[in-house]
Amino acid sequence: MSASSNRVSRLEPYLSRTQPAPTLLKMLVGVQLAGMREDAGLSQEQAARALGFSPAKLSRIEAGKGRRPPTEDDVHALLRLYRADDHEASVLVQLLRRAGEPGWWQRYDKRLMPEWFDRLVGLQEAATAIRTFEIQYVPGLLQTPAYTRAVVERGLPTASAAEVERRVELRMRRRELLSRPDAPRLWAVVDESVLMRVLGGREVMREQLEHLVEMARRPHVTVQVVPLDVTNASAPAIPVTYLRFGGADLPDIVYLEHIRSANFLEDRDETEEYRVVLDRLADEALDPRESLALLRRTLRERYPAG
Repeated sequence: MSASSNRVSRLEPYLSRTQPAPTLLKMLVGVQLAGMREDAGLSQEQAARALGFSPAKLSRIEAGKGRRPPTEDDVHALLRLYRADDHEASVLVQLLRRAGEPGWWQRYDKRLMPEWFDRLVGLQEAATAIRTFEIQYVPGLLQTPAYTRAVVERGLPTASAAEVERRVELRMRRRELLSRPDAPRLWAVVDESVLMRVLGGREVMREQLEHLVEMARRPHVTVQVVPLDVTNASAPAIPVTYLRFGGADLPDIVYLEHIRSANFLEDRDETEEYRVVLDRLADEALDPRESLALLRRTLRERYPAG
């Protein structure tokens, strides 16, 4: 069996997925096409020139980027250039068609889902493991509706009540992935200041910390807290999300969010640097048992019921 045939055989199970996974499938198609190109002994520039594509266009196809998958005509042209056999071509085209099925998040308007955020949500839906560090807020996948509302109102003070509720609805829909039978492993590290910062009032914070305690007890969720007295913690200055995908030659991806944009890092050297930083930060944080005890103590002392 050729290398490309072996890769294609590993993709066939994705054809039977019940839920649309456009971001994952675009990435899988792109990775497979890149592998076929390399097997054919062509550089990205040579392949693009042979088909009249710009190098940027081929790079985008191979990276699986963009709201929409590549066209069937473009993929067929690449498959012919790489001399893919009929079975390889059939599997890739079927995956491509499934990649065109919209995910639930793509039904929201572009004001709520700019392209960079659309990609993040799609990547989270496809990930098998998510690592995240937050220095200001509780991680989005672990937020309660009231806490999310307070975060949105703080970040978008001029937003209408309808827009705020739409954003809360979107955040709550996103966190449902942690309740799926195939939920990803979530490893969240937060700064202790996140627990101290009162958003929405003490009632909101008590509910939020109670939810954190509940989630931290789930087998696929790990929560660690970096205590305030760790003065030399190697924490990044901005939130970091590290995404890992199961097999299929997909690279790890690091997501760095800014105010109105984001960066996605896929170069292995860059993502490895962030993996090391997160590992070091996890070592400096309280371990999961100690973190859970701190959450409960903060609840009892800072946000008592009644």
